[in-house]
Order: sequence, then structure tokens, then C-alpha cells
Amino acid sequence: MARGRLRGALTVSLGLMAFGGSPAVAQDGPPGITAPMVFAPFDASAPPCTPPSGLTKVLVFAQDNEREFMQGVSRGLALAARDRGLEYRVAHARNDAALMIQQVEGIRAGRAGAVVVAPVDAPSLRRSLQQVIWSGAFVGTVVAPPATQLLNAPQYETGKVLGDAAAAYIRDRLQGRANVVLLTHDSLQYLAARFAAMRDALKGMPGVTVVADISPRTVNKEGGYAAMRTVLLAHPNVDVVLGADTVVLGALQALREAGKARDEQFLGGIDGEPEAVAEIRRGGPYKASVSLNSPVFAYAMGQHAADWLEGKSVPQAMDILPIALSRANLARYEADLADPGDVWRDAMRRAGYLRMYGNICHDSRDRYVNFPWSSERR
Repeated sequence: MARGRLRGALTVSLGLMAFGGSPAVAQDGPPGITAPMVFAPFDASAPPCTPPSGLTKVLVFAQDNEREFMQGVSRGLALAARDRGLEYRVAHARNDAALMIQQVEGIRAGRAGAVVVAPVDAPSLRRSLQQVIWSGAFVGTVVAPPATQLLNAPQYETGKVLGDAAAAYIRDRLQGRANVVLLTHDSLQYLAARFAAMRDALKGMPGVTVVADISPRTVNKEGGYAAMRTVLLAHPNVDVVLGADTVVLGALQALREAGKARDEQFLGGIDGEPEAVAEIRRGGPYKASVSLNSPVFAYAMGQHAADWLEGKSVPQAMDILPIALSRANLARYEADLADPGDVWRDAMRRAGYLRMYGNICHDSRDRYVNFPWSSERR
């Protein structure tokens, strides 16, 4: 890991040269699959094809920023690279879209065999990623196309896991009655389905009143804190608060300062933030966090990158499945977080985190994913 982080720092300092000189002239190639489609389940027995030639056995993570979720991605990729004999590098863009474009151009010029990308700005990066794909390299992306392998979370299912947990708690512990606050960010296209699912989970419960369904001004603790303070002016008795972990943690702070936090409340979020996990472990109002295990999916992408370089067929798309964390399952989840390779080697445990779709290899790379794929599209 230390070596990967050092080389990531060099990438920022040296730009293109960190990955090998000036970029070569790139030729245009096929547009990929641009019309939305539904992929069949991944066929692990698909025949192999020709391994790419002229590429180095290097796996690079083009990382947008240093938030913990992305640090988990880097750790999973590094472990997979180590286990498969690939050199691992990190290119830190630090939320600079122009720098990420420069770094990806350098990755292509250096003939790296595989890159996984968490885009800063997906539209501006599209052309550069296509050029890497045309070079024959494996390109995995988090959420946004284009990619030979695109990873996404089923967003409605993610929200439903949290909404169902809250509904069950209301039925079992609150006698079916609750004042609910939804802290949303519906304006974010890829995430709006999460909140639709939460609303669906609660509708039809006659004792449930949604006293506030609002989007905080900012998606962070400060935004959640400010929104909850405003809600409490009109509705001082709140039983349930749902949203992203970071905003729900801010709401919890506001409840505590107002003397309105109670152990029997249900506060729940999405993302598995460490502070939320600590609150769950401590006991009290924070009851659940829906986590997407980034080291596990990243380890899978690293394995698929190595398979690609050996000429094997890999999935075109993957779901990272939501897991509802509670005091009852935290220990098992944290063990999986610590050793994603062990999860990968256990097919049953792996299936609890990942679903895989479609098949692609070096010979069929003209069918790369170039539309915003989701398994929930029908």
C-alpha cells in the first residue's frame, strides 16, 4: 500500500511523465454499446480469448478524492493486485477534473494494462477513457460510463433496505406510530431512487406521518444539522430520521443539543460512515447504516483486471449490494471489510455482496458499456 500511495503522489507531481513520457497519438475506435440494454447473468464458463499485447501488467486507480469510501476501493485493488502479481499505482486527482484527464492520458501513454476510475467529472473524462479502452486495456469505472466493466449499486434496492428496516422497527418497537423525517438529495439523478424507495417502504402505514421530506442545503453534517434544527421548530417530537449517514449524523447532533434524542428513536443512514458505525455500536438512537463494501467490490475488479490481461472473459457490469449494518452483524461485516480476498474465495459470501452481468474480453471489447447502466433498468 505504501508503494501505491507514493506513486499516486508522484502522479500528481509529475503529470503524464509518472506513467511514461508523452502521450502517443490515439486513433478513434468503436463507440461501444450506447443504447441501454439488460445484460444476462455473467457466464463464468465463457471461453477465453486473445490476451492484449504490448501492455504492462500494471493496475492503476484513478482516484477522485480521499474520502473513506475511495480509500476502501484503493485498499481492495491493492490487495487484488498483490495476489495476482500486478504492479499497483494510484493517481490522486484531488477533485480536479482537468488533472484526472491528464492522468488518464498518461496512463494510456504508459501502456498500463488496467485502470479503475472513480471520475471527478464523467462527461469530460469520457473521450480519454474511450482511448484507453481502444488501446486494449481493462477499464473499470464506478457508476459512470464508458467502461469495459461498470460498477453500480441498485439505488432503489439500497434505499429499500433502509426503508424496510425503519418500517420493521416502527411496527415492532413503536407500535406502528412514528413521526418521520426524510433528509433527501433528490436532485442527484443517480441517487433519487433511494429516497423513492424509502417513501414506498413507509406508505400504507396509517400510524406513520412524514413530518418533513426535505433536501439539506449541503450533503454533509452541517447540512443535516441545519435542516434538523429547522424541522424541530415545527415538529419537536421526531421518532425516525432517514438519509445519507453524513446528514443523519448532523441531525443527531441537532437532536442532542435540543434535548430531543431518545434511545428508542430510529436514525438510519446510507454509506457505512465510521462515525455512524460507532454510534450503532454504542447503542442509542442510531440503529442502522446501509453500507456498500468498497474493498470487496474493488478486490473483484482487481481480479477481473488480472483475468482480462490473461485473455479471460469478465463481467461487463457488477452490482455492489447494500448491507444493512446493525449491532447484530457488525463483527461479521468488519471481518469481511478487513479481508476482501477471503470473501472473494467464498462463493456464498461473495454473492451476498456482488452480482455480475454480461461477458466481455479483449477480443470483444468493442462492446464496452457506454450508457449509464443499472440492473434496475427494465
